[in-house]
Amino acid sequence: MKFVSNLALLLKAGLLLLLAARVCPSVTGCDRRLYETGINNFCFEQFQLDMGRLNSGLWCTWPETMEIYEGLTNCTYQLALRMDCFWPNRVVDGFFMQIHRRYFHHCPSTGRLLREPPISILAPFIGVSVLITLLMTAVVVWRSKRTQGMLC
Repeated sequence: MKFVSNLALLLKAGLLLLLAARVCPSVTGCDRRLYETGINNFCFEQFQLDMGRLNSGLWCTWPETMEIYEGLTNCTYQLALRMDCFWPNRVVDGFFMQIHRRYFHHCPSTGRLLREPPISILAPFIGVSVLITLLMTAVVVWRSKRTQGMLC
C-alpha cells in the first residue's frame, strides 16, 4: 500500500515536471499557478503522508519532525529551481503559513514542549535556597540574642 502511494506520487511529480518543462521554459520565467499546484499536489501530499505516520502528539517535537519539515522545504526549493521560480517567494510563504496553521498551531513558540527540568538540576537550586534561608534566620536569631555592644 505504501509503495503504491509513493509510486503514484512519483508519477504525479514526473508528469508535473514534464508539464512544467513544456509550459514554462526558462525564457518565460515562473508560472506561479503551476508552481502552486506543484507544491500542493506533490510536496504537500508527501508531507501529509509523512506527518500521518507520526503520532500527532509528537508534531511539536522538533527532533521528530525535523527531517519531514526539511524534506518539505527541499521539495518546494527543488520545484522552484526546475520551474525557474525565485525561492522563497509569496507562494512558498503562504504555503508554509498554511502548514503551520494546520500542523503546528498549538506548539509553543520556542519549538519545544515545555516541561520541568530534571531533578538533578532542580534539586541544587531548591537546596541552596532553603539553606540560605535557614542560615539567614539563624544569623538574625543569634544576633538578636547578643545584646553586648548594642546601645539602648
